[in-house]
Parts: sequence; C-alpha cells; structure tokens
Amino acid sequence: METEKIPTGFTYLGRNFSDLNINDNSSSAFSDCNSDRSGEFSSATSESRRKLWLSCASAADDFSDEIIPHLVSELESSSVDDQKQAAMEIRLLAKNKPENRLKIARAGAIKPLISLLNSSDLQLQEYGVTAILNLSLCDENKDHITSSGAIKPLVRALKIGTSTARENAACALLRLSQVDENKSLIGRSGAIPALVDLLENGGIRAKKDASTALYSLCSVKENKIRAVEAGIMKPLIELMADFGSHMVDKSAFVLSLLVSLPEARSALVDEEGIPVLVEIVEVGSHRQKEIAAAILLQLCEDSVVYRTMVAREGAIPPLVALSQSGTSRAKRKAETLIELLRQPRSGNAAARDI
Repeated sequence: METEKIPTGFTYLGRNFSDLNINDNSSSAFSDCNSDRSGEFSSATSESRRKLWLSCASAADDFSDEIIPHLVSELESSSVDDQKQAAMEIRLLAKNKPENRLKIARAGAIKPLISLLNSSDLQLQEYGVTAILNLSLCDENKDHITSSGAIKPLVRALKIGTSTARENAACALLRLSQVDENKSLIGRSGAIPALVDLLENGGIRAKKDASTALYSLCSVKENKIRAVEAGIMKPLIELMADFGSHMVDKSAFVLSLLVSLPEARSALVDEEGIPVLVEIVEVGSHRQKEIAAAILLQLCEDSVVYRTMVAREGAIPPLVALSQSGTSRAKRKAETLIELLRQPRSGNAAARDI
C-alpha cells in the first residue's frame, strides 16, 4: 500500500501542512464529521421516549453499566421494534460520552449492530449505522469494528440506505480509514464509487461527508485510481465552480491529491477544469487562490500542451497578482508557474507532449 506522507507548516481547518500537495492520513481536521447529527427519532412512542430519557439519565448518572448488557441482548431480539429501540438507546449512550463507547463494545454490541446493517428495514439499518459511527469515534474500537466485518455492510448502507444512513456510513468509513491498513480494504470493498455518487448527488451535508472520506481514502494510490475511474472529476470541478456551495476548498484539496495521476490530469482537462482553476486564482479567497495555483503547477510541470491551455485561459495576469500579494508559499508557486507558462512552446514540443 502506498500512502503519502503529510508535511507540516500550512494551516487549514486547524491542521498544519507545508505545501498544497496536502495529504492528511487522519482527516480529523478536514471536516466536522464526528458523532451522528441525527435528530431524535420521530417515530418514538411515549414508552420509547421514556426509555430514551432513561438512557440519557443513565449515561449522566453513571448507571450505564447496568443498562448496556440489557440493550446488547435486545439487539438480537426477534422483534424488530425491540432491536430498533436498543440500537436507538445505544446510539444515545455512545453519542456524547466517550467512556460508554468502550463499555458498549466490551459488552459485545459490535457484531449484533453490524448484523443490523444488512437489514431490509432501512430504519433499522440507519440506527445500526449511526450506533457504529458513534462507537467508531473510540480509537480502541476501530480494529474491533473492522475485524468484525463492518466495512462491507457499511458500504452497502452507503449505497442503498436512507440519506442519514448514507451520511453516517460515510463518516464511519472515514473513522475506520484513519487506520492506514484499512484504506485499501475500504477501497476494495466498493466504497469509492458510492462516495463519489454521494459527492455528486447528495445534499450539502452528504457532500461534505463524502469529500472528507474521499480525502482520507485517496492518500492511497489505488484509491486515487478508483476515484478517477468512478468519475470524481466532474463533481469536484462542478463544486469548485460554485462559490456558493461552500465546497471550493474541500473539493480543491481532494483534487490536489488526485492530480499527481496522469489519468486525473487528463480527466480534469476533459471536464473543463482549467477555466475553473484560473477563475479561482483570479477571484477566490487567499487560500483558494493558493490551492488552485498549486494544482495548476502540478498540471503544467510536465506538459507543454497543458501549459499552452492554461496560458490561453488567461492565467498569467492573476498569477502575477498572486505573486505580488500572496503568502510566501503562494508567491513561490505563482512565480514558478509563470516561468513555465512563459517558456517557448514550439509546435514540435507540443506535438511530442500529446
């Protein structure tokens, strides 16, 4: 498995990097993809609400040691309603109290929760996914969740689940991918095309979750290839072109991981990514300009053809402005790129580059 190292020095979302070829193996600072963001369960009866209140009180008053084994046994009940109730309460117990996450796992909840992910009842599947997500926030649980066979059922939920199940499955896979050995396993399990679909067709929360998970998984070369083959470039370029999406930075950071691949550079050009990147250098925020310049530099370093396309798109004036007003790193990248773009581009050289 080829995993890229993370340099240090550049600050983005609370994390430091030294360059805009950024690769964050933990992805913890890339998004606020933490415990589930689901509301309370709208279908709860008065008895359910009483139990939910009891579970919250128990968590607060440290009675969870008595309740957890009972809830774990209810996960294997023959009654779907009882299973739902148990999964709901486990989710609540694990949501905000870290010590409960380990207690629940040690009580044997992980395997029966994983079995819920294969349920034909999509609501039960959603509750199981959400509980697994909350348990995965405990580092000590990650290996147990993976070794118990959670990845393929999580990918299944990512493909066919409710909108909440898909979002939370993406977050759970992100958490599991923070163990480097899991990145390739998750990629081989079919997660990448499903995450690309979520990035393209999900709501704004889903897009953020999908981009975060893809950012973590694409630190591995084989997953970069899978992402490009799954058509990731189209939604990335579309999101980068839409400044109102609040996804310009996230999409650009994912793109910065992929653009090291020749096939990614080709797909970027085919999806009209060059005009989008040049526009970002011209009108984006300081951070966005720096990211876009870094991507364009990677695109142009070894290709006369791409240099010609970037120059014809009018990149030199905004790059000159960036070289004068950007950070020291942005200035260096802009200056290097300007020098490349101003090099003579003979017809023979361009022909060889194609």
